[in-house]
Amino acid sequence: MTDQTPLEKYYRQPTVYIKLPSRGRYYSDQVFTPTETGEIPVMPMNAKDELAFKTPDAMLSGQSTVDVIRSCIPNFKDPWQMVNYDTDAVLLAIRIATYGETMNIKFRVPVTNEEGEHTLNLPALLEDLAKVEIKDTVTTSKGFTIVMEPLTYKSLTKVQLANFESQKMFGALDSSALTDEDRSKVFRDTFDKINKINFSLLLDGIKSITTPDGTEVTDRKQIIDFCNNTDAKTVDEIQKLLGDLRNQTQIPALKLKATEEQIKKGVPSTYEVPLTFDNSNFFV
Repeated sequence: MTDQTPLEKYYRQPTVYIKLPSRGRYYSDQVFTPTETGEIPVMPMNAKDELAFKTPDAMLSGQSTVDVIRSCIPNFKDPWQMVNYDTDAVLLAIRIATYGETMNIKFRVPVTNEEGEHTLNLPALLEDLAKVEIKDTVTTSKGFTIVMEPLTYKSLTKVQLANFESQKMFGALDSSALTDEDRSKVFRDTFDKINKINFSLLLDGIKSITTPDGTEVTDRKQIIDFCNNTDAKTVDEIQKLLGDLRNQTQIPALKLKATEEQIKKGVPSTYEVPLTFDNSNFFV
């Protein structure tokens, strides 16, 4: 005897199979279940998943995205620990499984500021992401070798929430109810908060530092003390190098050709349109 119902054969099934850019190498068994082929199945969203993306608070906290990933890609047991390298690929795959292989985007044409529209081939973007050979080691001009720790979705969400709160605080500066002294305090508090966010992001991204004389340091406190006490130029260089590593799997800008009519209006013959996917309009 089984509890199977006549409707079960109509339940959603995986429609897309993807290889993660990270190849799953940053995940423990508690976070992710690998497959023998390296390809993981992706199911389309159900009605509950679509509603999750219409809940503002859950969207802001990241909880809705985590719930949808867990629903559509069961191989991810704990999507909060998904590394930043895989984020775009995972969301693209869910979008394809749910709505199909194309997506129309709107943008502003440079110079004229006219609205343009373009149809994206999402599987092609996904294929490009799968080809990326991820590097996680960089060397500074002073000879420090940094091994990067990828940021998790949980860490990124904390940063996004903190940035959102900082923007709200900056918005309060326009309030006529604030005195000049109050405005100065809000500005200082917001500036300090942004600095702490950036420094926290820097520290979260460092797994180890090897000195120019070959000594490897993995102790967390020693790494924090180094970043607090070395010169600003070295810290700035490390931040830039780590930022470049994080962007390895960022979807590149779309390159478009201007029409003859647009060129006559001063539009460059070719121009780029940044592809930034926002969950609020990506899953509609």
